Amino acid sequence: MPVSALSVLAPDALDPYVDLRSVPKHRYFGKNELIDRFRQGVPFDYISISGLDVDHYRFGDGFSIDTDLPPGFVEAYMEDKLSTVDPFIIATKASKTVMVESEVYQDADVPQRLLYLQRTFGVHNRTMVPILREDTVYGAVGFARTSPFTESELTFLTLIAEPIHTAVTKPLMERFAAQHLRLSKGEMACLSQASLGLTSEGIGKATGYQVDTVNSYIKSAVKKLGASNRTQAIAEAIRRRLIS
Repeated sequence: MPVSALSVLAPDALDPYVDLRSVPKHRYFGKNELIDRFRQGVPFDYISISGLDVDHYRFGDGFSIDTDLPPGFVEAYMEDKLSTVDPFIIATKASKTVMVESEVYQDADVPQRLLYLQRTFGVHNRTMVPILREDTVYGAVGFARTSPFTESELTFLTLIAEPIHTAVTKPLMERFAAQHLRLSKGEMACLSQASLGLTSEGIGKATGYQVDTVNSYIKSAVKKLGASNRTQAIAEAIRRRLIS
């Protein structure tokens, strides 16, 4: 599968796409000012931002990856289905802590094809920082550099991983997450008003809906967001950047 040159951070980049499924899965953003700013803290050769906090798009599913890894490396890696035999990725998918390639490789049988691609494209010392919602790993930020990262550098990368993930995936989440979760305009409107502290009666006045309709929308939104009550649904909608 070819890597798209789409950068989701570019203005209007997502305008041609009708839903999340239509957006290219693997995207090469090349030189990027935002990423270069993070590089000033800890230099790294390559970065990958993967996973979204929506079903079927979480880290490990391979349906959302933004990276500046060489497209040739990514295309060969995907074509050869190396993610199914790559000990580093297998270990990372099962972990909730930072994973370092050299530590995984010590006790693993590494495919020669993978080692060849890493040498050819200069992808070394991969380090993966998981992004979690409570106990669920939904995303990850990977870094690679010719020289291993020091302990202090790993600490810094761990701190900046989530802000990087949020910044890069924000356009996708804001545009498509509500649609992917099948939240209706009414449900979104009621959640948005509820986040302002309004009661059902107040939400009804603000939206023009009957109180029973408001309660129905809130109840269905709670279920779709996997929350247990209105307050949790509001918090979840804010966290997923569905409402501000």
